[in-house]
Amino acid sequence: MASEPKDQEVIYASLAGTRAQSIQRLQIGLSGLAAMALLVGLATVIMDRARQTDAGAVPEAATTKAASDAQPVNDPLADAGVAPDVAAPQRQAQRPTVVDPSRIPPPPKQ
Repeated sequence: MASEPKDQEVIYASLAGTRAQSIQRLQIGLSGLAAMALLVGLATVIMDRARQTDAGAVPEAATTKAASDAQPVNDPLADAGVAPDVAAPQRQAQRPTVVDPSRIPPPPKQ
């Protein structure tokens, strides 16, 4: 092989690339780390605020209801809140009040 030169130049290429590429990779990595630190900080602030809100909230009291002997009306639509309750509670019949006319005060004079 007479056509090959005896002095061959050997070019070594760095696997890391050029200096500019190394700096760019370093900048992107540091930017990613900073973004993750900001996200963790934001999540911490949100969780602390949620704990403070939960600690300050008063739990709602359960409604108390007098026990009644009457059978409840089975109306699933009214129970779900879709339709109004059609069964009105029964009121006791009121007797008319009898007033003694002698106890009524006279009207004011003008």
